Amino acid sequence: MSFRIKRVYDKPAKADGLRVLVDRLWPRGLKKTDARLDRWMKEVAPSAELRRWFGHEPDKFAEFKRRYRKELSKDALAELRKLGQGRTVTLLYGARDPEMNQAAVLLSLLDR
Repeated sequence: MSFRIKRVYDKPAKADGLRVLVDRLWPRGLKKTDARLDRWMKEVAPSAELRRWFGHEPDKFAEFKRRYRKELSKDALAELRKLGQGRTVTLLYGARDPEMNQAAVLLSLLDR
């Protein structure tokens, strides 16, 4: 099982394996054909309320992680783990910050 994260705007690569978007909203300015997704899992994305509260403010990231982990369903995480059995899965996100986003939080949970 191998998980990685990548910005959805970055060029797709064979090494990405299964490409899964983990945002609730479609990324601005990106054509669906250009994204080359295998799956869009809105159910693992933070709620709209939590996303708006966080606003990608670095000072709020620790609390965002705590709240996001609390709202994540065990079933959704289990589904991601199942997708990753025997293959690489790249979790795609639209945020600008490569370290302070929901994909980074998911990766830390999946790597446990």
